[in-house]
Amino acid sequence: MKIVLKRLFIAILFCIFSFCLLDSTFPFEPSPAWSQIVYDRKGRVLNCYLSKDDKWRMRCAPSQTDALLLQTVLLKEDRYFRYHPGFNPLAIARAAFNNLVKKQRSSGASTITMQVVRLLEPRPRTFGSKIIELFRAIQLERRFSKNQILELYLSLAPYGGNVEGVTSASYIYFGKAPAMLSPAEAVTLTIIPNRPSSLRPGRENQLLLRERNRWLKILYHEGAIRAGDLEEALAEPLEMQRKDLPFLAPHLARRLCAGNSSPEIYSSLDADMQMKVQQLCYNHLQRLKASGIHNGAILVIDNLKHEVLAYAGSQDYNDFPGSGQVDGIRAIRSPGSTLKPLVYAMAIDEGLATPGRMLQDVPVSYEGYSPENFDLRYHGLVSMEDALSASLNIPAVQLLRQLGVPAFRDRLLLAGCRSFRQQRQLGLSTILGGCGTTLEELCGLYSALANEGTYVPFRYTRNPADSSLKKKLVSPAAAYLISEMLTRMNRPELPNLFENSLHIPKVAWKTGTSYGRRDAWSIGYNRQYTVGVWVGNFDGRGVPELTGAEMATPLLFQVFNSIDQRANGNWYRPTRALDLRYVCPQSGLVPGEHCTEKVIDYFLPGISSMKTCDHLREFCCDERESMSYCTACLPQQGYKKIICENPAPEIMKYYREQGIPVKTPPPHNPSCRRLFEGERPVILSLQDGQEYLMEKDEDRQLELSCAVAAEVGEVSWFINDVFYKTLKADEKTFFKPQAGAVKISCSDDKGRNRDIRILVTFY
Repeated sequence: MKIVLKRLFIAILFCIFSFCLLDSTFPFEPSPAWSQIVYDRKGRVLNCYLSKDDKWRMRCAPSQTDALLLQTVLLKEDRYFRYHPGFNPLAIARAAFNNLVKKQRSSGASTITMQVVRLLEPRPRTFGSKIIELFRAIQLERRFSKNQILELYLSLAPYGGNVEGVTSASYIYFGKAPAMLSPAEAVTLTIIPNRPSSLRPGRENQLLLRERNRWLKILYHEGAIRAGDLEEALAEPLEMQRKDLPFLAPHLARRLCAGNSSPEIYSSLDADMQMKVQQLCYNHLQRLKASGIHNGAILVIDNLKHEVLAYAGSQDYNDFPGSGQVDGIRAIRSPGSTLKPLVYAMAIDEGLATPGRMLQDVPVSYEGYSPENFDLRYHGLVSMEDALSASLNIPAVQLLRQLGVPAFRDRLLLAGCRSFRQQRQLGLSTILGGCGTTLEELCGLYSALANEGTYVPFRYTRNPADSSLKKKLVSPAAAYLISEMLTRMNRPELPNLFENSLHIPKVAWKTGTSYGRRDAWSIGYNRQYTVGVWVGNFDGRGVPELTGAEMATPLLFQVFNSIDQRANGNWYRPTRALDLRYVCPQSGLVPGEHCTEKVIDYFLPGISSMKTCDHLREFCCDERESMSYCTACLPQQGYKKIICENPAPEIMKYYREQGIPVKTPPPHNPSCRRLFEGERPVILSLQDGQEYLMEKDEDRQLELSCAVAAEVGEVSWFINDVFYKTLKADEKTFFKPQAGAVKISCSDDKGRNRDIRILVTFY
């Protein structure tokens, strides 16, 4: 007996040693090529992709399936799965007895673990293959838990063709997740893997129905199904046909799967909202096709959670003639006027402007760059809130010039506008769309305004937010003021069509139209959501009718009305940093001693300018108001005081050109020889330090024009210090220059002078 036990012990040690040696020599590390699935925030499938070997092979955890399906699999395939070490000795003995003694080919000896091995490493069904499967099964049991092995089985079970796994079959044949299957559907999916060819869904449904009902009755006798559920399951028709897999947010799904090998990706999207937004985008573009507009994109961000809820990269991903696979959310396009709110917010924080501060909207030229308004009109003096609401170009360019383009670019980079890293040579035209950015980046900027000026990178997945990435873009006070301005309804950005204005949501929004009418933008926000809309053509073709107000804003309103009907009750409130003060409505500055009107305006104490308004000045003149005096020539008696307007030279020039009456002081005392200080002439027609190219054979001349203070009546021009001509203040003249450096001087009748130098080159 001792010898037998000793030999048995040696045999066991030898088997263990042999197994360990073989295990290290031939390791088993299952690594199936999975299909990638992109889920929404609630675990619903948005999109999925074939595996690398072109299979629909989706991972299926036991917790993701129907309980009856699991119970049926274990009863049907391997009752003792939870207890054996990868093989069932009794089943193997029974199969061997039947094969060797009864000469009957028997089945049923393969455990779920052994079936997993066979699915991972298919081999001919021979005795040698069975030995290898047995060895691999033990390896599998050593490395994985029972639930992990069961997950492999549920994920690899064959369902005919290129369909593998319960999840794949559930979506392809029933159009739902495994956890949502009815008892009849769950049992049906447990039958097919044993005979995937003869029980092919859609082709052998009648045979499959009989097998399903037979197993339902078996499960009833096993106590897995109650009598009432059995009757209902038996009566349920079997209509299995191959269905299309979910195909939502394909642009984002491809983006998330690129460079990510994870078989399951949980996005931040909401499937219901995605379907609404995608359908709205499609319907809107269908209506615009007749106008030659074929593409659009929409992005929806949750401002509170900083997550993307809807992502429509184009109106139709499958629109191949219209390049529907292009992702319009990441395409770099000209932003038009959509960057203006950021410039105004920065100007508020720098003390350069307040909502009531008057800005100049007159013809200007900066080193040869002469911006124009969209309607090619000028408005003289406009308040900052009117300039933003009307989307005037010239005031925005003037503020950008004061802020500095580099500072503005740095602020855009701070807010995640990565496309500006490659755009270093930006100019003043940046604020009017002379740059490139994306809908994604613009939505980030507006989301920062929605979050009281704080930029937080938004996410496309449910990963936790990184609080260290928060950046202060503008102050909460500036963000509030901009939001109020962008909520005004008396603005040209409101669509003209009455039906588009029936249900205007309570949102702050801004439109933009790029040069050549190639891009139409409309971006809006409230506390809950930021929505960005782009409309245009991916090939860059311009369309005369394409504007942000008419083509993009109606879609913006539709999206807001679709996703958030309760936005009106929760709006922004003024911050404690803001205060109110009286200002002169003619300048937006603190009222001066001669200001007769006052209005209330917001300002930032300690930051906003406290300059006193001087739009009106007191002058001394004779009794007939034919001549004015200064302190140097003021007589002791025989004079009176009058109040006259005191506009800046550029505004005075605009008033004169427009025929707007301005009360100016009478000509100064001609006998006075005092030299005046103050506003020198501003030469408008030529730029200091610029080179002007002129053709030799053309008889072309250069214009001389200027802007002067209100009290100036005449100006004198000098070319290279040689007198040229004396003109009225609002007159212009021309001269034919010589090649080389040219000095141009302009002197007003108060003795004030301005010099510039230009270079003239003939070719």
